[in-house]
Amino acid sequence: MHRALDRDSDVAGVLITSPTPYGTCADVSEIARLCHDRGLPLLVDEAWGAHLPFHERLPTWAMDAGADLCVVSVHKMGAGLEQGSVFHQQGDLVDPTFLAACADMLSTTSPNVLLWAAIDGWRRQMVEHGHEVLDAALQVADDVRERIAKIDGLTALRDELIGPEASHELDELKVLVDVSGLGISGYQAADWLRAHRAVDVGLSDHRRIEAQLSLADDPGTSDVLLDALTGLARSAGELPAPRSVELPSPEALDTEAVMLPRDAFFASVEDVPLYAAVGRICAEQVTPYPPGIPALLPGERITGEVVEYLATGVAAGMVLPDPADPQLGTVRVVA
Repeated sequence: MHRALDRDSDVAGVLITSPTPYGTCADVSEIARLCHDRGLPLLVDEAWGAHLPFHERLPTWAMDAGADLCVVSVHKMGAGLEQGSVFHQQGDLVDPTFLAACADMLSTTSPNVLLWAAIDGWRRQMVEHGHEVLDAALQVADDVRERIAKIDGLTALRDELIGPEASHELDELKVLVDVSGLGISGYQAADWLRAHRAVDVGLSDHRRIEAQLSLADDPGTSDVLLDALTGLARSAGELPAPRSVELPSPEALDTEAVMLPRDAFFASVEDVPLYAAVGRICAEQVTPYPPGIPALLPGERITGEVVEYLATGVAAGMVLPDPADPQLGTVRVVA
């Protein structure tokens, strides 16, 4: 982080995502310190962290870690209705009046009272019973991990996700399961679970699936999950060999931004075959989902390594919800 800040002298602020959809968390306190040493505000996309302040086993809440602004999605890890999200702001590096004006420009003038009521109802539940219900949920998560460990071919990841070059903290309500020991991909596992056991997982990728647990889970719902995973392990040998995904290096995902995103998005554009787009300037967002983190954004120069990752990913079962051609036969570039 400090190298990035030293490299770009015109940075006005820092935006990070923590927790990620995998439950992994950055060292928000250290990042906040680096930002504040330079007089920069730290903004945290904490969509998956609405529950963090209410139990000591959960990762550090961004506000407790010194962030200047964070946004949490109550509809994710809370009990709010879809679209229910909240801003938290502190300190003097973000002007609250300006923040409110920005929100007013982007939000509806006719807010849904059900959203407000659900947010406030969940807030009250957490204040009065948050530690109790989250403690029960974490016990369910512990039990689920122990039972997954007894299923041949499945590995519930935890310690592997914490440490240098990995994650500073981990939300243990996200049970990430490596299915590669079954000889299948996470995409295949997610499809099988949905088709044969009516179980939807929170995330799937080339080798993992994620069971998202919450305060609504109990031994009954965990039994449904474990029964489904046991069935998957027994049936995995009947599935075809998975297609390989050419994963890019971390450096390859740090693509060069050669135009402002707005300028690229509103420029004259053309759709070209995927491999012909190498070297061109992307004019759309291309996001593997899950986890919902863009591989390409408008204004970035498209590289061969990213193209190969996306092409092999789509062939293996990766979902791309936002490009004009979700199958990525073509990609939209600046003309």
